Amino acid sequence: MRINLISTKGTFIAEVVASGIIINNVQDALDMMSECYYQGAKKIIVREKNISPDIFDMDRGMAEEIIHKFADYDVRLAVIGDFSKYIAKKVFINEINKSGRIFFVNSVSEAKEKLIGG
Repeated sequence: MRINLISTKGTFIAEVVASGIIINNVQDALDMMSECYYQGAKKIIVREKNISPDIFDMDRGMAEEIIHKFADYDVRLAVIGDFSKYIAKKVFINEINKSGRIFFVNSVSEAKEKLIGG
């Protein structure tokens, strides 16, 4: 995992770059968040391909727990990917996007826009 720091409009955004899955559970998400925070960023961009599909299994409750951790630590997150395959979770994704804390987006530019906007 590599973290690219992007400085824009007086804030730092951590863009997490990895070739494989780096978030398999809640602790992995916390570890990533801590590393980004340590480097000065409270706004993070990560790609869907770096998150285990198990996270998106609503029966497991990991997505909700991760969302609460980001809220508790006042860290904002943008996940870049194609979420059309999660049709059954469309309402969940739309509600999360409305929260203003975590965003499911399609591009880096959209991620930056959402993270800087609030």
